[in-house]
Amino acid sequence: MEEEEAGPPKRELYALLQVSPEATDEEIKKAYRHWAQVYHPDKYQDFHMKQIATVNFQRICEAYEILSDEYKRQIYDIYGMEGITSGLELGPKLNKLEELKEELQRLRKKKEEEKMFAHFRPSGTILAHLSMPQFLDGDGIMRGMAMASEVQSQLSKRTAIAMGGNLEVNGNSGGGAASTVLRHQLSPVSSIEFIASAGLRALIGVQTTRNLSSHSTATIAIAKSLRDGSINLSNTWTRQLSETANGNIQLLLGPESSIAVGWQKKEEKTSASGELKIGTSSFAASAHYTCRFSSKSHGRIAGRFGSTMLEVEVGGGRKLSNFSTVRTLYTIGIQGIFWKFELHRGGQKLIIPMLLSRHLNPVFAIGAFVIPTSLYFLLKKFVVKSYYLRREKQKTSEIKERSSAQVREARIAAEKAQQLLQTVANRKRSRQSETNGLVITKAVYGNSKALKKADKSREVNNESASEVIDVTIPLNFLINDSGQLQLHEGVKKSGIMGFCDPCPGEPKLLHVEYTYGGQIFEVEVDDYAALLIPENPRA
Repeated sequence: MEEEEAGPPKRELYALLQVSPEATDEEIKKAYRHWAQVYHPDKYQDFHMKQIATVNFQRICEAYEILSDEYKRQIYDIYGMEGITSGLELGPKLNKLEELKEELQRLRKKKEEEKMFAHFRPSGTILAHLSMPQFLDGDGIMRGMAMASEVQSQLSKRTAIAMGGNLEVNGNSGGGAASTVLRHQLSPVSSIEFIASAGLRALIGVQTTRNLSSHSTATIAIAKSLRDGSINLSNTWTRQLSETANGNIQLLLGPESSIAVGWQKKEEKTSASGELKIGTSSFAASAHYTCRFSSKSHGRIAGRFGSTMLEVEVGGGRKLSNFSTVRTLYTIGIQGIFWKFELHRGGQKLIIPMLLSRHLNPVFAIGAFVIPTSLYFLLKKFVVKSYYLRREKQKTSEIKERSSAQVREARIAAEKAQQLLQTVANRKRSRQSETNGLVITKAVYGNSKALKKADKSREVNNESASEVIDVTIPLNFLINDSGQLQLHEGVKKSGIMGFCDPCPGEPKLLHVEYTYGGQIFEVEVDDYAALLIPENPRA
């Protein structure tokens, strides 16, 4: 399924009635009466024109029915036509917009959960430790390997089960474990989990979580080891510090008692976290910072310091698709110099850390960082970038091909609507010409790149023409009695009567050439931007 076009809500219904998204009920009613007169089928004697008027009259009536109803309008403003046609039922009418949003989100989440309950959710990790020094010594490149897998299944709306296992091989030794977790939702604010594990870390335990408030959560767990009989008790408190940050404190009591304090912050472009852990026999501190350079690529720097470790890690990753991400990292510390490769696909992970050297030789450390980094940027510039450009071009071509029939139908509908507007538009144009008022001489709407290219060359080629539509007639029709043309902000212009979207998924512009007071003007506005010409009409 194709992703939806990015951007604000389309709000075609406001465009159909030519009113602002902030319009009052009276303004909506007045606009409906005006457009209903324009498109009423009884006004047309010709059978063909009557058919066109009937279709557009029905669109006007539908827009008015939704926007004149307080609750339907609120749903439409939040979710668009999807919210109107999705079958969501609100039950008792709600007085506040915030309550309505919460109810809609709850119902939508409920539907998504019900759909999700019918499926298993597998996840797994493969970790392969490689060693270059070991390979050079003739002992093979593989240092060790670990695999972990888990499958979650929803038994009912409140109960879920997760079963998993892991295997680990390191040199001549190895081991494994199998675990089962049964999770039950006791209430909207609390849950309980029963844990059982067999193998190297055989244990049984129980854990309960409760939301203390809308911003705080507490978790208490107790587990008993079946190998040595020891008991571990842990308490964790999590608190939302702001809209983008939260903190947590964990207290662990047992053979290895410790206390840990953590902090996480996630914003649109950056994320960061840190943790300090102090135990009876060890301590550790760690932090990481990630910056998203674009929707597809990010950079990362991390550091870990403690009684058994000291290392710094830098690297970055790139999103290959909606489900796949690849990441490469460079680590230098007291344990040696490493390269790490990670591939994330859905719930699956492949992680390959490669030990390059056990010794911290400065020359080797710099070379191990600079050489692959330089190689990456060279490949990105001369190979990867060109590949992605070709793929994006091919993808755009496929989207155009799939949507071509839809665009043709939309163009035909727009041309039919313009036929109904033409007589009045010509009359208004003649009246404005006589008084040296506002006359739209040319107006085109469509692909912003095509329009900018056409503006430079002063002509529209065949390829550009397929991505734009002439909207001179509807704009002349929309000139009001005061001699002004006003298009409202926040309303997608393809919804205006006589318009259509000639290039779905592409950024669009409206280019207008007009005369006023005997002078020639040009103006360009973005798809959702307001337009008011002239700003100060003559009295």
